Amino acid sequence: MPAALLYPLAALAEIVGCFAVWAWWRGASPLWLVPGLLSLALFAGLLALVEAGFAGRAFAAYGGIYIAASLVWMWAVEGQRPDLWDAAGAGLCILGAALIILAPRAG
Repeated sequence: MPAALLYPLAALAEIVGCFAVWAWWRGASPLWLVPGLLSLALFAGLLALVEAGFAGRAFAAYGGIYIAASLVWMWAVEGQRPDLWDAAGAGLCILGAALIILAPRAG
């Protein structure tokens, strides 16, 4: 599966898992932890599938995708529209992730 698909899926799984823990921590039922932990395990599995020479490089590029996905979550789930600064920052992060993943490397 290509990184262009794995990264967004991993981001969704991580955000769902973290949101479940966030909700539980703020008073929601402890049952929120079950899908939250499963989602976090799915996140780890998806991120491990990314073809990269080094885990650190795969994780660094993922960080840019995660930032943009978190802003989409904020808008879609929490009802808070990202502002111009959010969009500009996410764009820079996506550009950085693309540079990390697509850069020509020797060897």
